[in-house]
Amino acid sequence: MAKFMQQRGVRKLLKDRLAVSSMWVIGAYLTVAFAVLLGNSFSGGALKAETELRIGADNVPGAWTSQTAEERLRDATFYFDNIKKASRSSDPASAYAALEWGSDRLPAWKADRIEAELIAPAAELSTALEVHDELEGNIEALALLQQFEAVIRGHIGASHDADGNASRSFGQSFRMLLGTDRQGRSILVRAIYSTKVAVQIGIISALISVLIGTILGAAAGYFGGIVDVIVVWLYSTFSSIPWIVLLMVLASAFRGTELDGTLIPVYVAFCMSFWISPCRVVRGEVMKLKELEYVQAASAIGFSRTRILFKHVIPNTAHLMFINFSLLFIGAIKAEVILSFLGLGVKHEPSWGVMINHAKAEVLNGFFWQIGTATIFMVILVLAFNTLSDALQDAFDPKHI
Repeated sequence: MAKFMQQRGVRKLLKDRLAVSSMWVIGAYLTVAFAVLLGNSFSGGALKAETELRIGADNVPGAWTSQTAEERLRDATFYFDNIKKASRSSDPASAYAALEWGSDRLPAWKADRIEAELIAPAAELSTALEVHDELEGNIEALALLQQFEAVIRGHIGASHDADGNASRSFGQSFRMLLGTDRQGRSILVRAIYSTKVAVQIGIISALISVLIGTILGAAAGYFGGIVDVIVVWLYSTFSSIPWIVLLMVLASAFRGTELDGTLIPVYVAFCMSFWISPCRVVRGEVMKLKELEYVQAASAIGFSRTRILFKHVIPNTAHLMFINFSLLFIGAIKAEVILSFLGLGVKHEPSWGVMINHAKAEVLNGFFWQIGTATIFMVILVLAFNTLSDALQDAFDPKHI
């Protein structure tokens, strides 16, 4: 009976176009997450290092947006200041060769040629621009700014021809697609890497919580007696504590230990909180299932209570496990964002919560690219799981079949 209902539920789920679309979205996120995880493992952490790489000036907006004249001047001045600083070192040639912004770099010229063809004209234009109080609407100042940009942009790129003319690589253009944060790091690269963290936290936290909650809830509902009393006391006690306070206490308890900075404290904090909901739901369902005829028949045949519980009762709560896994996956992602925003969650690697936390000062200055990117990445995944959760309930819950 349970197998028939599951097969029927699968057919109903696959007929729901919105649910299938959500599964494709979730599949794309999972693919990206596992690709980042494997790529980072096989590259010795190179992908993680990519998230900390400075690729350009600070707070550069996305590629398809326009900038004010002041912002354009600030970006061009960033490169000029870096090059000028290198020219003052004891070994300018080596300092020029060491300059990198992502995959962009200077042409392989001798130091005197770089100074003559890049630093000198850029310095002259920079000095000329200093006399202009206003850039916007000032035709002369804007013309000088365009020359300044041409000098900088014309010699900085991933590759150069014989004359030193620069061209930007696809990889660098991809990094700059959604702009940079306050430290000149790629927002898009950090958001993509954060997908791995979100999926990793969501899957592990939800899976462990559902397993704990299902086993405890099923045992309480089926055996009753002292087992039921203990389980009910446990989840009643934990649920009486505000979940955000419990998460903060558990997460902060690991600070200063060997596990500080890892994801283990986050897993423990989430699993200690999230098992309550599936436990309650499964307990109530099992209390009804144990009175059904097929369970009574299995008991009359002589099957042990443990075998009946794991072979006949718990499999009929699979729809609740699916639904609770989906809901807890969403809850783990949102809770991670809250904890990381408070400085108690993910550390030493990017996550959507960390990105939103770092974007606080940027938002005050009217720069919304980092917080917007992290939010959109999170909303799409959460919306897909919410849609799938509703579809799973409609397809597998016996009350809806």
